[in-house]
Amino acid sequence: MTLPRNARGGGALSTGGRVRTTMQIEHVAVWTNDLERLRGFYEAYFGASASARYENPIRRFESYFLRFASGARLEIMSRPDIPRDTSAPHVQRTGFIHLALTVGDEAAVDALTRRLRMAGHEVVDGPRRTGDGYYESVVLDPDGNRLELTAGRAKDAPTP
Repeated sequence: MTLPRNARGGGALSTGGRVRTTMQIEHVAVWTNDLERLRGFYEAYFGASASARYENPIRRFESYFLRFASGARLEIMSRPDIPRDTSAPHVQRTGFIHLALTVGDEAAVDALTRRLRMAGHEVVDGPRRTGDGYYESVVLDPDGNRLELTAGRAKDAPTP
């Protein structure tokens, strides 16, 4: 199968006649059954600032945008008809699997991992140095989403 040039990389993206040469992820979104609990978690442990709560009563949809100091944004969303994920968070599977958050240096990874563990949040792995040079730990947020806490980009990690 041959992919178009812009799907293989190295080319500009065309958007209705205009050419855009850079791409940036605008935000990542996750469903939750408890908006306030998840908002509080990201505010307390990662310094997120929440937008005003958005509510659409017709769709029974509610959300917050959480902004981090770097400018990255995480949208947390809730709707009563979204089923709760019952898969085990320890199990690797296809699809989005974790959110990696740079928290500073190795001491910061150690300190935040310790703080989360002491508060009763599950630490799945680490802190440890990975084979590709990252210093990280993996913890679960209150909904079981995997968070990779890193000490920045590894020296040997591929760059875009």
